[in-house]
Amino acid sequence: MQIHSPGAALHFDVLIVGSGLAGLSAALLLAQQNKRVAIITKRAVREGSSGWAQGGIAAVWDKADSFAAHVDDTLIAGAGLCDMAATQFVVEQAPQAIAWLQAMGVPFSTEHNGDLHLTREGGHSARRIVHVTDATGAAVQSTLIERVQQSPNISLFENHTLVDLITSDKLAGDQGTGDKDTDRRCVGLYALDEVTDEVLTFSAPHTLLATGGAGKVYLYTTNPDTATGDGIAAAWRAGCRVQNMEFIQFHPTCLYHPHAKSFLISEAVRGEGGRLLLPDGTRFMPGHDARAELAPRDVVARAIDFEMKKGGLDCVYLDISHQSLAFIQEHFPNIYARCLELGIDISKQPIPVVPAAHYTCGGVLADLHGRTDLSGLYAIGEAACSGLHGANRLASNSLVECMVFARAASHDIEQRPGALVRALPAWDDSRVTDADESVVISHNWDELRRFMWDYVGIVRTNKRLERAAHRIALLQDEIQEFYANFHVSRDLLELRNLVQVADLIVQSARARHESRGLHFSRDYPDMLDQALPTILVPRPRD
Repeated sequence: MQIHSPGAALHFDVLIVGSGLAGLSAALLLAQQNKRVAIITKRAVREGSSGWAQGGIAAVWDKADSFAAHVDDTLIAGAGLCDMAATQFVVEQAPQAIAWLQAMGVPFSTEHNGDLHLTREGGHSARRIVHVTDATGAAVQSTLIERVQQSPNISLFENHTLVDLITSDKLAGDQGTGDKDTDRRCVGLYALDEVTDEVLTFSAPHTLLATGGAGKVYLYTTNPDTATGDGIAAAWRAGCRVQNMEFIQFHPTCLYHPHAKSFLISEAVRGEGGRLLLPDGTRFMPGHDARAELAPRDVVARAIDFEMKKGGLDCVYLDISHQSLAFIQEHFPNIYARCLELGIDISKQPIPVVPAAHYTCGGVLADLHGRTDLSGLYAIGEAACSGLHGANRLASNSLVECMVFARAASHDIEQRPGALVRALPAWDDSRVTDADESVVISHNWDELRRFMWDYVGIVRTNKRLERAAHRIALLQDEIQEFYANFHVSRDLLELRNLVQVADLIVQSARARHESRGLHFSRDYPDMLDQALPTILVPRPRD
């Protein structure tokens, strides 16, 4: 429990917002440098997206594999938009990241001879996916959380929701940053403590956003409820550029069942021979792509979307029943058990699946050190756009990106002296009242997610994007009025962030006059010769 004086700022060397793999890894690495670290997470520490990751972590481990092959696979999946330097950096650092997790005690699946078991997923030309059966994220997260809880240098603030970042230009007088590049920097943040219903002030010379993606902006998603784009929206409001927000990856195979909320059927099921079928048993992927079920996710998701709309189907089916029961239970124990709970025996019958919003490929523009446009502010993991994923993320490249950039950012922070900042002002809500119509927030949340699904989904048109932009503008006005006049709540803060992220997605989609990777437009079905990122720049602040 943290004890502090009411209104007084809590001071640390580094603030980390988010408790997924990126945030936990960075916290542990910084704690080893004797940094005083605060992890601020809006729910329980275990409720981030990383714990939901089933497939694994991509790394060149087999002698028959190569960095060049992993880089090529990433570039192909990214449809020409991957940043080469970032791609090479992550691929070459990946084995070291796996070795670090092994040293932390992660129980990776092994062969009978003790070697790591490597699986294969769509878009990969070789077996290079290191995993813990089909629950890699949960195993990695549990291991790192245990380490975090044992560290005396890390303070954990659960049930604390990021309200906004604090920048030096909002403070009176010279802050004495000592930074020759800019006088403007991030000096801390405000966070809502849901237990006390108090907005706390956190102060630190370095703040690291590891808040994950924004899947909850869509009606159907594989993401947990925490994925509301908080870090992306806060960084944008603080003046940071964002990049490639139009590229939202829809996972092709989310379990379709009325009692299964966002349960993901891993890419590895197709990697181990799973076949996609129509209700009559016809296999359809070979007619869409020569790679069939092993095509990249955007290709598979569009194929499923096409077949569902063509046939008026509620879902399609993924069949792994040709494999033995022993094979299925060994490789997919959690998927097998969860489906069996719902009356689906995947060793005997196909799994009903639909696409669902899964991964935000764009985010806060960050360099190879995780640095953003705002001095003192870092962004890593799904909240950031490092350039690795391009127009489509290659399967299992996300967890390794979290660890590689956690190490890069922590190393950069170690090299930089802490800036001296005067006392930060306490949050002022003296002129607001308690909201008397919370139903408005609930209604707006539902409206946003539905029109984003309908208008800004797997297949887009200019007209759909125009309609979405119009509705977003109306929602932004209404939400800003709420934010200005009422005491903040987590629901209001999340809705404010989701509407901001939705606006960034639509702006980016309208700016891209082609179809590339995850962005498919009926009005611009061809891909341009030159691949350019979409970079949005905030308006100058008052």
